[in-house]
Amino acid sequence: MKRMLGSVRSKATLGATVVVAVALVAAGVAVLLSLRSNLTGQADSQADNAGRQVATQIATGTPYKDLDLPDGEDHPVQVVDRDGRVFAVSEDLEKISGTGVPGVTPVKGPGEERDNESDDDDPEVGEIGEITWHSTGQATVDGESAEYRFAELEVTDPRDETVLVYAGAPLEAQNSAVRTAGTVMLIGLPLLLVVVAGVTWLVTRRALLPVEDIRREMAAITASEDLSRRVPEPATHDEVARLASTTNETLAALEASVERQRRFVADASHELRSPIASLRTQLEVGAAHPELLDVDGAVEDTVRLQQLAADLLLLARLDAGERPGHARLDLGAFVREEVSQRTGDRLPVDVSADEGVELSGSRSQLGRVLGNLLDNAQRHAGTRIEVTARADGAWAVLQVADDGDGVPEQERARIFERFVRLDDARSRDDGGAGLGLAIARDVVERHGGRLSVGVSAVGGALFEVRLPRG
Repeated sequence: MKRMLGSVRSKATLGATVVVAVALVAAGVAVLLSLRSNLTGQADSQADNAGRQVATQIATGTPYKDLDLPDGEDHPVQVVDRDGRVFAVSEDLEKISGTGVPGVTPVKGPGEERDNESDDDDPEVGEIGEITWHSTGQATVDGESAEYRFAELEVTDPRDETVLVYAGAPLEAQNSAVRTAGTVMLIGLPLLLVVVAGVTWLVTRRALLPVEDIRREMAAITASEDLSRRVPEPATHDEVARLASTTNETLAALEASVERQRRFVADASHELRSPIASLRTQLEVGAAHPELLDVDGAVEDTVRLQQLAADLLLLARLDAGERPGHARLDLGAFVREEVSQRTGDRLPVDVSADEGVELSGSRSQLGRVLGNLLDNAQRHAGTRIEVTARADGAWAVLQVADDGDGVPEQERARIFERFVRLDDARSRDDGGAGLGLAIARDVVERHGGRLSVGVSAVGGALFEVRLPRG
């Protein structure tokens, strides 16, 4: 249950249902209030009309006892003066509330003691005032009680007597309509919410099926550790399809990275095995026959083993994301210093370096780049090695050229891979472990630059390093 409630589908269904429920409740309340207001307005109009009909009779001098009052059940009427004396009420009106005057038993109105006098003695017409207010109350007519909307208006009869007329209009139609609408909403709202929840559940289930397929395949990949597998990509061209595509790209990159690590471990083990075995053999022979110990060979193997271990350690740090330093370097001075410190080179190195070409980076790592490129040139050059340092716009350019056989065009990308050597026919001692150019490329890229190889002016290899200035 907890897992189900925590699913995206459940959250989406619950969220949609809650939003629709709130919207429907708000809309329902607004409809009921509007319906009640409209029906109340209609009742007010009916009460106004009934009151004006009675007021017209009073204004024209009709005696209160002779007023033609509407049916009490439809429009209960009460005529009173300002002192609360009741002069006329609808027939069968037994009880009334909401008008402020509870009395329902009429007394003789002003002038009614002169019943035998002619109406011609008082030909004037009174004045009908405006509706002053509306109120809600109850009236009991012939034993039946109901709710009414009452209107109040003032009227002055021809004898200049002012009375108040209260006329009501039934609210049963309003109450019935509101109750019916409320009942329909109470019944329809849960049904509509069930429909919304069901449709949302089905739609989200269909929309999330590809996600579940991706999850299931990723779980299988994790369990099997088979990085060659890929998650299914739906043909919907939506966010889920892009997620699947990105996941597959990530898997491909991860597979390539793992494969590189496997090759790296295998090649490193192979490269380390050779000097270790040679060194062990020499030491064992020396232990048994001291006169046969090749000290110089043991030292060379130890140095080679030390260099190989240093290269592997640097590659490991680069793979771990080690960032270069931010020391300020003058490229020309840096190149001259690094070349001057080299000993034991087979060929001299000609340096042509401009002054004032500054860049930022790790001095030790950039020194390793230049050293590896020069070591490579020393192995392949015929008679000449040239180093050039100059500025090219926003770039600091370092070039190492030789007059050797060069690098075949089809091999120019492969030579920067780890443990790759194009001089396999040479001995390991002469050819190195195949890590120098790989280290140089990784260091340059960590500095935001790029390393490329081409053809030098004298026909050999030209390695060019471009680093951002400043």
